[in-house]
Amino acid sequence: MVQLSQSAIVLLSGGLDSATTLAIAQSDGFLCHALSFRYGQRHAVELAAADRVAKNLKVKSHRVVDIDLRQFGGSALTSEIAVPKKASTEEIGGDIPITYVPARNTIFLSFALAMAETIQSCDIFIGVNALDYSGYPDCRPEYIASFEQLANLATKAAVEGHQRLNIHTPLIQLTKAQIIRRGLDLGVDYSLTSSCYDPDPSGAACGHCDSCLLRLKGFAENGVKDPIRYVSQV
Repeated sequence: MVQLSQSAIVLLSGGLDSATTLAIAQSDGFLCHALSFRYGQRHAVELAAADRVAKNLKVKSHRVVDIDLRQFGGSALTSEIAVPKKASTEEIGGDIPITYVPARNTIFLSFALAMAETIQSCDIFIGVNALDYSGYPDCRPEYIASFEQLANLATKAAVEGHQRLNIHTPLIQLTKAQIIRRGLDLGVDYSLTSSCYDPDPSGAACGHCDSCLLRLKGFAENGVKDPIRYVSQV
């Protein structure tokens, strides 16, 4: 375990995965600075969830950065393209879905890298997952390894030998059920989180987008009821 004074940047969307990642970073002894983004996402209610999670887990700081990715569109999350709905998780897979936001994790990690260098932190946590996920290319282990290599070529602190950046992906080889079990063991309050790509105006989850279906499957496999509100549920 690291010294408690060792700081880390944790990308916090307000969803299930990022909340679990934050809890893991804290359990590993890191003093955590949460970083969230208002990027024009249609499911901006997740930022309220990120605030709830950050306060509940008592992070050292929580910053919300504004980036307008709606200028580029190209995703159902940043344009008026309809979010695909499905009947079950068996329909998830194949082509990269329209909910993929072009270069999103690269953009987020770049901001986290800048923050890490500024506060002299060597550690960034991100809740990407390569098993129960929708097929996004920037959630794969080879992408993370390449970005970490880039980060250590691109910063003054690394080039001068003062800092070697580590990108931690504690969920990358876990199923959604395993992620939820780890979070429950760490005391994560999942009622504070929001995962839906297309929530209703009150913030209730749709129950049929990829994110909802994978979340529901994970809770079901743990024999635990998902504590958030749903408009409809399969």
